[in-house]
Amino acid sequence: MTTDQTELGTSARKIAPAATGHTYWVIPDGYIPPESRGTLESHESICVLNTGLEDADLNITIFFEDREPIENIEAIVPGRRTSHIRTASLHSGDQYIPTGVPYAITVSSNVPVIIQYSRLDTTQPELALMSVIAFPLN
Repeated sequence: MTTDQTELGTSARKIAPAATGHTYWVIPDGYIPPESRGTLESHESICVLNTGLEDADLNITIFFEDREPIENIEAIVPGRRTSHIRTASLHSGDQYIPTGVPYAITVSSNVPVIIQYSRLDTTQPELALMSVIAFPLN
């Protein structure tokens, strides 16, 4: 860490951006509401924060109660950026997550990231927003 004087005469610390977080995350409760009401669309998002300089190459797997997983879904989050990935947009080939079906998610990354999971349910006028930190495993 170095300390530099700014033009205003105050000191500022320059710290090289470090990758923070974990490389494997689990989200056990997924469910894309099958309908929406009003102007907002029901949806879920995997919110990924990459604080490091290197791009995060994500590999996402979707697990179901009654069918084989959807595997090898890839996404990239550039270094020092955030990305909100709607789960309805995730696919592997022609396989997508169906609405109205419970599922779970694992996310692995080549660099440490932080993952939050959010659901907006607008199936009734009293809409609900849920947001939680995913469970890190390493």
